[in-house]
Amino acid sequence: MVFISKILFFTSHHGFYTVIILILFFGLISALTKKAWLLAPILPLAILNGIGGQFLNAWFLNKYGTESTAIITSDVETNSTLNDQYIHDYEAIVKKEDGKYVNTTFSTTTAAIYPIENAIRIPQAEQSFPVKYIPGYEKNIVILYNQSEAGKMLLKYEKQVPINKARIKYEADKTNKEFIEEYISALENYVKSYNDQPDYKLKIKELKKELVILKQ
Repeated sequence: MVFISKILFFTSHHGFYTVIILILFFGLISALTKKAWLLAPILPLAILNGIGGQFLNAWFLNKYGTESTAIITSDVETNSTLNDQYIHDYEAIVKKEDGKYVNTTFSTTTAAIYPIENAIRIPQAEQSFPVKYIPGYEKNIVILYNQSEAGKMLLKYEKQVPINKARIKYEADKTNKEFIEEYISALENYVKSYNDQPDYKLKIKELKKELVILKQ
């Protein structure tokens, strides 16, 4: 597992050198076997690593890694951009199984984050956040963003968004059954995960009564 983790760390953090190694490896095999078609895998493998290297690393570490914590100690904005946003270079310390810490580095473009999605979310500096790694190579980490404080706040906010949307529709037309049902559904979806809004439960009961009256 440690060997696989080292390979995935290298390929996901050093895309250019990975391409060089692919060229040398398949070039050597092609030269020894005198088969030019063996050069064909170079381009697709390079593209796949560039697109999915981080995702493969994140999946592997989440599947087989040991959970721990890390703290970002440095956040430096670079001159490079990705999707019109500046890329950041990070330094962090990772807590090992013996309680001691080890240094690691990653960037906006190389960070392994789980769950895997089309978004790059990095916890704030100086705040402890959950990670996973393979014991013996702790510098290769996957950030468990949804389990971090920032991630929990984001998930809570995302569940409140449909509530506000449904409330606006309901207040515009309180006789619309579809709007009432949407409002009830949004509120119920929230209270399934959180128990910090007793008014939501009361509102659900109120809306269900209104819905029954409208259906009569």
